[in-house]
Amino acid sequence: MELESSNLRAPELYGDHWFNAELISLRDLRGQVVLIDFWDYTNVNCIHALAYLKEWHRKYEEFGLVVVGVHTPEFKFAKKVDVVERAINRARISYPIVLDNEALLWSAFGARSWPTKFLIDKDGYIRYSHQGEGGYQQFERALQQLIVQSGFRGRLPDLTDALWDTDSPANLRHRATGEIHLGYLRAALGNNDGYNPESTIDYVDPEIYLPERFYAKGKWLSTRECFSFKGAPGEVGSVIIQYDATEVNAVINPSTSGVNEVVVQQDGLSLLKECHGEDIVVGNDGSSLVLVDSPKMYNLAKNREFGNHRLTLTTSSPDLEIYTFSFATSVVPEFFQPN
Repeated sequence: MELESSNLRAPELYGDHWFNAELISLRDLRGQVVLIDFWDYTNVNCIHALAYLKEWHRKYEEFGLVVVGVHTPEFKFAKKVDVVERAINRARISYPIVLDNEALLWSAFGARSWPTKFLIDKDGYIRYSHQGEGGYQQFERALQQLIVQSGFRGRLPDLTDALWDTDSPANLRHRATGEIHLGYLRAALGNNDGYNPESTIDYVDPEIYLPERFYAKGKWLSTRECFSFKGAPGEVGSVIIQYDATEVNAVINPSTSGVNEVVVQQDGLSLLKECHGEDIVVGNDGSSLVLVDSPKMYNLAKNREFGNHRLTLTTSSPDLEIYTFSFATSVVPEFFQPN
């Protein structure tokens, strides 16, 4: 594979707060290979890619690789130091991470999507980059080339195998529903009432659902980033999606009243036990619940097979906010090739 020409020097690193390290200067790292990863802890693609970042950090630290995460938040709540610190601890990330709350580094590097990774050579120049998921072995090959160019002579570790079957280029994947953002800037609401930005509407369930859309029932406030429930005590509100996928996730922020219960139904029923996402618990009445105690991505449904389903989230917690739904696919069984 070919590296990019060495004529674009990497911008210096700066930010609001550092985790796992003091201030790091790229100038002080001359002679070493540096991997810069732009990420957001609520983004499903970033969460998926983190496994590779942590593995490369483990494998290549002894060869001089320095991994630095740049946390550029998509949502306002992810600008808080304590919130991001908890996310870093949950993910067990040990390499340095800097907060980029005003997206200054994001703009300086020219990042356009989460995640975006850059490789910087021993002289401080950007030599390789990749946006989004995938391309993990190509990225690792570029990483190894730069380690050799930095002066290492010897045997490097073998390339990392695909950590999930869906990452292997040999496997054909089902096409899943794309990420759905609930904020009015993305215009994904399917109700005929439409958006009334920064205002509350009492929505009626149309009971007809199109793909790549979400539908609301009850009193919801639409904002730039999310839908916020505004029902009075004793009232409930729902958000409904029709999706094609194996798994479903949602980014949810609780109200200030503590832990919020959200009832999760699939195809009009409580989730079957074998379809429980990692964050589902069973209520006393047998209902499927997610207990929202902090702003993060919650894994709601994890079906055995790829399929089309209707997912409904119902809450009675005023000011609970729902930001996005994201989906995971699976390999088409007839085309599965084991690693």
